[in-house]
Amino acid sequence: MRIGRSLAVLTLLAVVAAMVGMIALENSFRAPGPLTEATVVHVPRGSGLAGTAHRLELAGVVESAELFALAAWLRGGSRSLKAGEYKIEASASMEAIFGKIRSGDVLQRRITVAEGSTTAEVVARLAENPLLAGPVPSRPPEGSLAPETYFFVRGEDRTAVLNRMQVAQSRLLGALWEDRAGELPYESPEEALVLASIIEKETALAEERRRVASVFVNRLRRGMRLQSDPTVIYGLTGGEGPLGRTLRRSDLQSDTAYNTYRVPGLPPGPICNPGRASIAAALQPEHTDYLYFVADGSGGHAFARTLKEHNRNVAQWRRIQRQNPIE
Repeated sequence: MRIGRSLAVLTLLAVVAAMVGMIALENSFRAPGPLTEATVVHVPRGSGLAGTAHRLELAGVVESAELFALAAWLRGGSRSLKAGEYKIEASASMEAIFGKIRSGDVLQRRITVAEGSTTAEVVARLAENPLLAGPVPSRPPEGSLAPETYFFVRGEDRTAVLNRMQVAQSRLLGALWEDRAGELPYESPEEALVLASIIEKETALAEERRRVASVFVNRLRRGMRLQSDPTVIYGLTGGEGPLGRTLRRSDLQSDTAYNTYRVPGLPPGPICNPGRASIAAALQPEHTDYLYFVADGSGGHAFARTLKEHNRNVAQWRRIQRQNPIE
């Protein structure tokens, strides 16, 4: 009888100890963690529960890898943790960390395509980004990438990100083309994209885009050459980067298909990737009779209806340049 009672007592004590241990484990699992500031932890594929717990401890996210692994295992975490980058907030509990990694709530990285970037520049940025994977994609057509911010996860394929940029631009152009003004001097979305890219390079002022568009539209309607400096520069550089110097008079005689001082009409393709505002301006230009514009020294442009008026504006711009020479 005494032996039986002793076994019963020992069993009870063991059960109580197990319950106390489980309660302590639960409290530790839910208690604030040791992090004093947010940090990023990368969990590679194939890490498993033990490997993940070890990385969390090394990063100072949890105090004990063994404790995290045990608590996660009891919750079925041995097979449910997902690889990726995770942003762990300060004081995050093991419970919060486990939930984030189990749900695959990975950190979203971002890359921004600026309005007016060339395709060569965008592809170079993708190639240089160490968080992306896969080979450097082939360069898509100029103008086919939508300038905006794109989110991606670590290890995402470069070509996949580039494809999303192309899809976004195609959808944007298609939607804006449906709302175009009547009697425009171009017959396809692709031609509108060419003019939009020139507008993008000619002015950075939102309030000027539709007015600049009107100048080029008026010139196209009259059969006048566009005479756009940015197209000449693109013909010389191929969009590989900036010209690196002031455009020379001899450049205006360069024998390229993009030299709109010599070649009538639109150039054969876009000279950059234009944004929504420039595409919209090309498709909804202002109604003006302007045929010329030149920089006015304030960041904007002076517009003119006649060559005589334009020459006065050019003379004024040259006076400003002489007074404020570029060092």
